[in-house]
Amino acid sequence: MKIGLPSDPFHGIIDRCFAMWRFFLFSMTILGIWSISAFSAEQAANQPVTEETPIRVLVVTGVDYPGHPWKQTGPALRDLVEQDKRFDTRIIEDPEFLASDRLFDYDVVILHFKNYEPFKHEAKVRENLESFVKNGKGLMLLHFACGAFPNWPEFEQLAGKVWDEAMTGGYHDPRGPFSIQIVNKEHPITRGMNDLAADDELYFCLKGTRDVEVLATARSKITGKDHPMAFIFEYGTGRVFHTPLGHDVKAIQMPGVAELLRRATAWSAGRNP
Repeated sequence: MKIGLPSDPFHGIIDRCFAMWRFFLFSMTILGIWSISAFSAEQAANQPVTEETPIRVLVVTGVDYPGHPWKQTGPALRDLVEQDKRFDTRIIEDPEFLASDRLFDYDVVILHFKNYEPFKHEAKVRENLESFVKNGKGLMLLHFACGAFPNWPEFEQLAGKVWDEAMTGGYHDPRGPFSIQIVNKEHPITRGMNDLAADDELYFCLKGTRDVEVLATARSKITGKDHPMAFIFEYGTGRVFHTPLGHDVKAIQMPGVAELLRRATAWSAGRNP
């Protein structure tokens, strides 16, 4: 029979000291890594914005009237915007993304959809979009996005003018060519631009009481009146550009219209168009 030796209390103390020392070193290492990461993140956030800093653009589409070919117009919009090499553009074919906090990673959101039913996270979508613009980001609305949120009263303030569903007798001129007049040639978006040739639907169905700065108009063959084709305003500390143009790829790719949209995207981000 073997008889066990009594444990050595001195060695037990040493073992505990080594264990505590290893835990201390591990904790300091983790703290150091966290501190470096936090410092790097703070440095990145405090980097000055220059004209070479990428402009992060999010095109939100995926829901619309069946006559609007959003699967083609989304990529066409991205391609024309990215002719300016400062832009980094992503297309999301699900407006529910607006409920995500990842929305705030972008500088400009382009709404390119018309919703008919409430979203699953409708309250969060509204809250995020309102906060996004109010706190200094950029928003653009293209074509039927004027009716993106038909049951949201604040949307009229956010969009400037919205689709008037109560209007009867038509909503736009028949699709075809028309001329767009630049009525404000001093604004950075339109400075130096001449009147534009459009091939699109001329909307005359927008309503709204908010004060907006109209940049371009076109005369309807139906109403005989001039209607805004591009207008801007500030919402909180953010910038909003709204145009009813953009029915399809041909409409978007008209040279003058494409240039207008590209400049407007930069302006909405607070950058030099």
